[in-house]
Amino acid sequence: MSLKVVILAAGKGTRMKSNLPKVLQPLAGKPLLQHVIDTAQHLHSDNIVAVVGHGAELVKTHVTGLNLEFVLQEQQLGTGHAVQQVQSHFEDDDTVLILYGDVPLTKLTTLTRLLNLVEEQYPLALLTITLNDSNGYGRIIRDNQGEVLAIVEQKDANPEQCCIKEVNTGILAAKGYWLKRWIDQLTNQNSQGEYYLTDVIALAVREGFKIATTHPETELEVLGVNDKLQLHTLEREYQRLLVNDLMLNGVTILDAHRVDIRGQVTAGRDVEVDVNVVFEGQISLGDNVRIGANCYLKDVTILANTVIHPFSHLESCQIGEECIIGPYARLRPGTQLANQVKIGNFVETKKAVIGKDSKVNHLSYIGDTVMGTGVNIGAGTITCNYDGVNKHVTHIGNNVFVGSDTQLIAPVNIGHDATIGAGSTITKDVPSGELTLSRSKQLTLQGWKKPVKKSHKLR
Repeated sequence: MSLKVVILAAGKGTRMKSNLPKVLQPLAGKPLLQHVIDTAQHLHSDNIVAVVGHGAELVKTHVTGLNLEFVLQEQQLGTGHAVQQVQSHFEDDDTVLILYGDVPLTKLTTLTRLLNLVEEQYPLALLTITLNDSNGYGRIIRDNQGEVLAIVEQKDANPEQCCIKEVNTGILAAKGYWLKRWIDQLTNQNSQGEYYLTDVIALAVREGFKIATTHPETELEVLGVNDKLQLHTLEREYQRLLVNDLMLNGVTILDAHRVDIRGQVTAGRDVEVDVNVVFEGQISLGDNVRIGANCYLKDVTILANTVIHPFSHLESCQIGEECIIGPYARLRPGTQLANQVKIGNFVETKKAVIGKDSKVNHLSYIGDTVMGTGVNIGAGTITCNYDGVNKHVTHIGNNVFVGSDTQLIAPVNIGHDATIGAGSTITKDVPSGELTLSRSKQLTLQGWKKPVKKSHKLR
């Protein structure tokens, strides 16, 4: 016996009013379908089959997963029809789990509980939920003993059935043999003219089987997305959970409503995050890290006691201990800062490896650079790393002082303990321990007069 997961992801999502297929709409920076795939991966299934239709080629290129396969549903004739397309992908003795590409937040514990019901004794198990407002959902029909008899879609329900609060989430698990048997018997004799997967419930009951049910902990686990308003609602609820989890793990969030997490954040003790901070990708924050307001961090590791001042942008970089960054700093991919480095306001770095206790205080660009320890870079300094075709590296030794408004034309090497005078353009290697500068002679033109604006009279 093995587990096979089928994810129904063929719908167009007309109400999204978007060129992007519904299952690719982003939730916390990740496609809805990718959330479902990632959950399925943790179930250790033999393979995952995504049934795709609208925008199939685009969907295939935007989601990934181990043992992930795609099956095309050329005509969208209902959920039952979608499952019919994947019969060849599961065996009689498999357990088959049916999920939906637009229902992204079902918990692993809930799905495990559902699967255990099938593996223990039942041929089919449903995930149901009781809602105060059941509008739009298929109703769970039970007999006087509480046994499930059928699921009736709202468009096919009579007034009495419409009053039922227990509804179908769409998520179910079944034995492969029985699922194949029942989906082969589906018809489209209903108001939609579609093949409903939910009709397998009545078919199972007709053969004398009892249907097992279990329930999610919260409605959030089974909320689907059909339009941008629902997507926004789900985004805010999901962000609330992510931020709550950080706070429960000791992070101080100054305003939980103004932090967005679009990836995974791990944090040490006494970390503080100010308002309007966005975390994306893989983020690691050491003890006592401070993130100022309006910062964006993507794929960043920051070690202990470092402060990121407001309005700073960090991407794919590694920051050491006791560093000070910003405000208004931009650290681009490949930046590596050792301990006690200072990157000041309006400084941009790219592929810069900067040694301990070095400082680039303001208004500078440091790219494709290897910098030693104890270096001081003056304001307005530029490493001119691009010749129009290729990038070149600047090497700066230990304890170098670079005066303001200096251009270092790479490739160039600056020796240890060198000093470069302000306003210099350095095109050759600089020896260690010496003062190097390049300046034009200062001239004053006696008697020079400012030009006067000519008046233009109308003729």
